[in-house]
Amino acid sequence: MNITIIAGARPNFMKIAPIIAAIQEKKAQGFNMNYRLVHTGQHYDKNLSDTFFTELNIPFPDINLEVKSGTQAEQTAAIMIGFEKELQQNPCDLVMVVGDVTSTMACTIVAKKAGIDVAHVEAGIRSGDMNMPEEINRIVTDSLTDYYFTTSSYANENLENLGISKSKVFFVGNVMIDTLLKNLPRLEKPQIWNDLKLEEKKYMVMTLHRPSNVDEEKQLKNLIQQIVDLGKDYPIIFPVHPRTKKLLEGLDLNFKNLHYVEPLGYLHFNYLVKNAFAMLTDSGGITEETTVMNVPCITLRDSTERPETCAIGTNVLVGNDTAKIKAAFTNLLSGNWKQGQTPELWDGKAANRITDCLVKIYSL
Repeated sequence: MNITIIAGARPNFMKIAPIIAAIQEKKAQGFNMNYRLVHTGQHYDKNLSDTFFTELNIPFPDINLEVKSGTQAEQTAAIMIGFEKELQQNPCDLVMVVGDVTSTMACTIVAKKAGIDVAHVEAGIRSGDMNMPEEINRIVTDSLTDYYFTTSSYANENLENLGISKSKVFFVGNVMIDTLLKNLPRLEKPQIWNDLKLEEKKYMVMTLHRPSNVDEEKQLKNLIQQIVDLGKDYPIIFPVHPRTKKLLEGLDLNFKNLHYVEPLGYLHFNYLVKNAFAMLTDSGGITEETTVMNVPCITLRDSTERPETCAIGTNVLVGNDTAKIKAAFTNLLSGNWKQGQTPELWDGKAANRITDCLVKIYSL
């Protein structure tokens, strides 16, 4: 069988790496399983895309559609136009999409209109927040998907509630954790560690990029001010997403314990996270990694599509509610943070389960 795998944004690369390795393993075992890797170019900053292929030992894409930036509609349209041409020139048996970015939804629509099966890795997750573009991407993708590969019992329940046949749902675990566990021994100390004389568990890491946090200047300024004040005894390392950087340029947000750095590669960033006292973020994927690495995580969102990171893991939702943020810091600084556990099947073998399923589905 021929599989076309879609990667569009930074989180996608972490998810496709173990899948490609598992396909290569199946091929080496004599199974007729081939792949073609399509990079839509949705993320085009070098630190957000290209370095991941090198760091995670992913073969460079067979094609880059180079859609780059634009409004939601412009980007979606550009991906669909580019991917339609790609499928016409390179037909396949299955299009595999991962996660919930614009590329996930756009390529799913194109594939289904071309009469091609779609497999969605990380299917069924929901935040319930329709203000998130990702939530719309999830809903559209899952309404068209043929095979659903899920990360948790919560995702399974969501799909069951939608009336999806259980025969199409495969609980395989979390491919992002496959990548994390494989690369833990390879994590690299970034230059910022030496520059700031950082010490293990004596600093925090922060990432912000959600529109609800960064699109309104006053909101962003107040949020950062509160975090800096509460965490005043700790250096706070802030790798700045390109989207956030533009907004910060006009604000006077210079604090002694807040350190802006360029976006970091996978191995450098996760070295910082693994050794941090705490993580402050509005990213969903990072909450999965902190759960597995047992790092306290304060999530600056009102909802999450990964409830297992709160129910089982180290994550707590605070939104941008000042009282909740203060309460979370109080627990953190007093040593009363909850002990997390690793969710079921987050064991580094999810990608192998996916290819095992494909062997059975397509009778290879």
